[in-house]
Amino acid sequence: MSTLREAKVGSAVVVKKLNGEGALKRRLMDMGFTKGCEIFVRKVAPLGDPVEVTIRGYELSVRKDDADCIEIE
Repeated sequence: MSTLREAKVGSAVVVKKLNGEGALKRRLMDMGFTKGCEIFVRKVAPLGDPVEVTIRGYELSVRKDDADCIEIE
């Protein structure tokens, strides 16, 4: 199981599953993270937090705790 937190800069990945409960899962889905959605990892901050991605045509920064809840393939 790999997560968005472990993805390398410059890689394109696909969302496999969202982990988490209630409000966290709903917030991730509202941001556009749904099963089968393609994500391009643009940048990672020097200390690893946040991760900047392109999803559904827009840029988004995700905290590494939240990125750990997104399983990818």
